[in-house]
Parts: sequence; structure tokens; C-alpha cells
Amino acid sequence: MRYVVFFILGLIFWLAVTFDISAANIVAGSAASLVCTLIFARFYFKGVQKFFHPARWFWGLVYLMVFVWACIKANFDVAFRVLSPAMPIKPGIVKVRTSLKSEFAKMLLANSITMTPGTLTVDIIGDDFYVHWIYIRSANPEVYTSMILGRFEKYIKKIVE
Repeated sequence: MRYVVFFILGLIFWLAVTFDISAANIVAGSAASLVCTLIFARFYFKGVQKFFHPARWFWGLVYLMVFVWACIKANFDVAFRVLSPAMPIKPGIVKVRTSLKSEFAKMLLANSITMTPGTLTVDIIGDDFYVHWIYIRSANPEVYTSMILGRFEKYIKKIVE
């Protein structure tokens, strides 16, 4: 089952990247997905039964909308800081603790933080994320943890765990 899921995800990724639904492209994508599946699938996706739950797909779409909205807001925030003559930045590295348990969920959260302008996941040690933040808005760990993780963590938990 793990191999089937890996193959399907690989083919979907191929079609999304190439943005071409021709027969030749589907054959090429199937071949590439098959090779990747045979080489890498044994290392990923334990418990693939979760993949087929419709609720997880719903929460995945909700997460995608939340992520896009957070990226739009962060882009405007960073643009304001770059274009402002005073350049209002207060950079630093903050330590935030996640309640996510699986490594895949932590990786998804770390990438979501990094792909949002103004933040960059520097390191993950256990349940602690070290995040470089362009403007540290609070010295209170609960406040900045909810500001950084709050918008993503609850949806990732519903999708992955």
C-alpha cells in the first residue's frame, strides 16, 4: 500500500510541476514515479491508511488556504520593512516548542515557517524549533510561539497525526 501511495503522490507532483496532461507526459511521469517509488518508498509513509481519509484532504485544502493567506500577509509585512526608510527590523532567533510528534509533521511545519517571508527555521532539536524572525514582536515565549506556530500547527496536526 505504501508503494501505491508513493507512486500516486509522485505522479501528482510530476503533473503539477509540468502542468501538462498529454499522454506522453503522463507516461514519462509514470516512469519517473515508478523509479522513485522503487528506490525511495520503503523509507517513507508508514501507516498510509491515513492518506485515504477524506477529512484529511479537507483539512489539507483548508491548510493550503491558511498558508497562502499567511504568505500574502507576510509578503506585505516584509515589503513594508524593506521599503520603509527607517527599516523597522528587530531580528533574532527564537525558540518555539511544538506539540507535533511525527517527523513528517515537524518537517511540514518547518518548511511552512521557512516559506513564509520574514521567518526561517534554523534548526529542530527534539520538539524545539529555532526560528530566525525578522521582527521579534514579543519577549514572551507563549506569545511568539502562538504567532509563529499557531496558524499552521493545528491544521498540520489534523492532516498528518
